Amino acid sequence: MPTVADPTALTDAIRAALETVQDPEIRRPITELGMVRSVDVGPDGAGGTLVTVGLDLTTQGCPLKDTLTRDITAAVIAVESITSVNVEMGVMSAEQRKELRSMLRGGVAEPEIPFSKPGSLTRIYAIASGKGGVGKSTVTANLAAAMAADGLRVGVLDADVYGFSLPRMMGVELPPTRVDDMLLPPVAHDVKVISIGMFVPAGQPVVWRGPMLHRALQQFLTDVFWGDLDVLLLDLPPGTGDIAISVGQLLPSAEIVVVTTPQVAASEVAERAGSVALQTRQHVIGVIENMSWLEQPDGSRLELFGAGGGATVAASLTKTMGTEVPLLAQVPLDVNLREAGDAGTPVVLSAPDSPAAQALRGIARTLATRSRGLAGRPLGLSPVSR
Repeated sequence: MPTVADPTALTDAIRAALETVQDPEIRRPITELGMVRSVDVGPDGAGGTLVTVGLDLTTQGCPLKDTLTRDITAAVIAVESITSVNVEMGVMSAEQRKELRSMLRGGVAEPEIPFSKPGSLTRIYAIASGKGGVGKSTVTANLAAAMAADGLRVGVLDADVYGFSLPRMMGVELPPTRVDDMLLPPVAHDVKVISIGMFVPAGQPVVWRGPMLHRALQQFLTDVFWGDLDVLLLDLPPGTGDIAISVGQLLPSAEIVVVTTPQVAASEVAERAGSVALQTRQHVIGVIENMSWLEQPDGSRLELFGAGGGATVAASLTKTMGTEVPLLAQVPLDVNLREAGDAGTPVVLSAPDSPAAQALRGIARTLATRSRGLAGRPLGLSPVSR
């Protein structure tokens, strides 16, 4: 291993160690992002070797300074002969931020929706419901956490502008970091999360009309740095309003998953929500029945909201859409599910063996293994003249 007597080799070893440190928000090495300004090696005054790492943050108010300091110190101190590490924080210049934004956007100067490109491999699932109170956001949060726990790169967009709840359910406490006109979404349980709730003071309602809703969704898709995602989940507002139509326009490859309860009143409304896909030319790929039953101490099931609603919605949508729309799963009522949502740790993580968690994990794995459709993707075919 290099020693202090070989300063060039030692500096190379330190920089190699820094390549293992990732920015917590962007999820790329700090060396790749141009954040490492300098590496200086010298005596520490006690017979050892001190390394001073100059680090340029994306913004002065970076909320993860302590995390970066800890990770850099741990990586560098592991290099042989290093006895102490000092991290000196600075801030990127306007030119550095411009270069960073361009690099993250793949060399494209202006923001665009990466998921609408023909070559995008991200699977997009819009979680919809006909009415509120059926547990759509709870399902979304748990699907995201389960997929991330299985090793997928997952993002969640809380498109329920009026009734946003994902920040609490995912345990997000930090706001997005702004790099000029780019937003770096906070990460919770290895899931990137963005919501209008991160920009609105507590208790303040969002009072917007259609055009503003469309613009907000568009900005979340273009201005947020999502990175290379395997799956993007959208938590749609209940019903058949503006956001559902905007998703069809901005993300034509998005596939719809409908959440309902067994109750007849809920299932009838859920059918209408799924049928919107006919107008937006999207696919409904399945139905999730939530709150299906409450398991009793003797093992019997108490069906508080009736039975069969999910199967009815699936059968109706199959007929309406002209393609099979399966019932993906029935998720039972579970106190753990409610408590986990309030605590900010999805039940698939906090109580993975609970009945609800097992059902939700099964759905997540079903969706994760589905291949992306061919709609909007280049097939690599060339016309042949006769």
